[in-house]
Amino acid sequence: MDPNAGTIPVVSHVRLPSLPVSTSATDSGEFDIEQLHTPPPSEITDPGLLASITQAISDVSQARSVLSLLGPRPIHEDVDNARAKLAEIEAELAIEKYEEIVLQPTPGEIEGDNWRAQQDQKERERRELAEEEKQIYKSLVQLDEMHDALEKLLRDAEKRLEKIYESADGRDGGNGVDDGDGNDVDEVVVGILQEAHGKGIERVILSGRGLRLLPEAFGRIPGLVVLDVSSNLLSAIPDSIAGLENLEELNLSSNLLESLPDSIGLLQKLKFLNVSGNKLNALPDSICQCRSLVVLDASFNNLSYLPTNIGYELPNLEKLMIQLNKIRYLPSSVCEMKSLRYLDARVNELHGLPIAIGRLTTLEVLNLSSNFADLKELPETFGDLTNLRELDLSNNQILALPDTFGRLDNLTKLNLEHNPLELPPLEIVNQGVEAIKTFMAKRWIDILAEEERKSSHEMQVQEQSSWLTRSTSWLKSISGNVIGHFGSSKSSYKPPSDAFLHQQL
Repeated sequence: MDPNAGTIPVVSHVRLPSLPVSTSATDSGEFDIEQLHTPPPSEITDPGLLASITQAISDVSQARSVLSLLGPRPIHEDVDNARAKLAEIEAELAIEKYEEIVLQPTPGEIEGDNWRAQQDQKERERRELAEEEKQIYKSLVQLDEMHDALEKLLRDAEKRLEKIYESADGRDGGNGVDDGDGNDVDEVVVGILQEAHGKGIERVILSGRGLRLLPEAFGRIPGLVVLDVSSNLLSAIPDSIAGLENLEELNLSSNLLESLPDSIGLLQKLKFLNVSGNKLNALPDSICQCRSLVVLDASFNNLSYLPTNIGYELPNLEKLMIQLNKIRYLPSSVCEMKSLRYLDARVNELHGLPIAIGRLTTLEVLNLSSNFADLKELPETFGDLTNLRELDLSNNQILALPDTFGRLDNLTKLNLEHNPLELPPLEIVNQGVEAIKTFMAKRWIDILAEEERKSSHEMQVQEQSSWLTRSTSWLKSISGNVIGHFGSSKSSYKPPSDAFLHQQL
């Protein structure tokens, strides 16, 4: 969650027309919850209500301050990897201990007590080394847990503040839909359930009926294929939904859901899932078990990450819509979605793309617009998206397109507006997508030619160096042989004795 007050969701949910703010905040058009003062007596005079408002604002302010000190939240994939590493270290320790106790016999020459003491000492040393290794992973997990706890505190404070103002305005949030409408809805639901028990039904459409509760009995309609409960007031989905074993289409959009049940992963035939327009902070990891999913719409929520293994487990997913969230990084597993044709990730907080994004060779439409100051570059593998037809990169901070961009032969629609682009030059950008592709393709060819020239030159240098090395080695060998020959000749050479010299005078 962004600790910036201007982005706190309470601003968009709570009516605060009578609360004065500082002049600077008013002039800038931004709202800061820390600048709220006590409402005028003419608006709210109840001392208890005023105290509750003050406390709620204080809780939000304190949580934000601590979040600012903590810094950015760790990447979800890194946290999952850290947890896996901790489990792996513990497993290795257990295996080593088992091997020493069971597989290694007690040496006969050493007494049993001494042997056990030695084993305990070894165990302590292993534990100490393991704890040192685990510390960095523990720190990462603990930091993520602290962020999670503080973000929950913020959400609770926001809800509390929202209810306080509803109470002050005489709008009790618990009343919900008026009795007449509520009874009508109940009758419809009861009628559907009775019909389902009498005969099998395949479609249930309850969109826009003011529903606050989905009965558990809905999970006992095994023949249901389509369930649409969009545009209601649902805050939870019952675990019994796992009983809809033939469900193929589930529309939960435009409700008040903050989480989905883990049992959703048991919907093995589910092909279309729409959870857009809710208050989801995360998708359950179990959603990766819905292997028949073709379309997943999780847009317009509060998501800050996607499940780490989502790409490995959803081989049939063709459309993924995650726009209007707070996602900072896509998990690397996304690159394994071999069927993905459409990806909309606009209006998030993306800091980049996975380096293997080019493996999405079936991708046809990609929208990365409006990630603003966070998205500054694209990986070089981007040019491997050879089936890409439409690309929107507008409203980011991209300085240069990747050198491989010219390989996007099928690209026909491109939006680069509102980027500080330096490569390609602006005059090329203004000529349109074909001019950009031609420019980048020529640049890529020039780069490859230059690399080939450098490689050829390096090979020539290496060959010359190798020839010199071989020649020097040959010369050394020859000279060594010559020196050895003369040296040995000199040491073994004896001049012939001259009989005349040995004659006595």
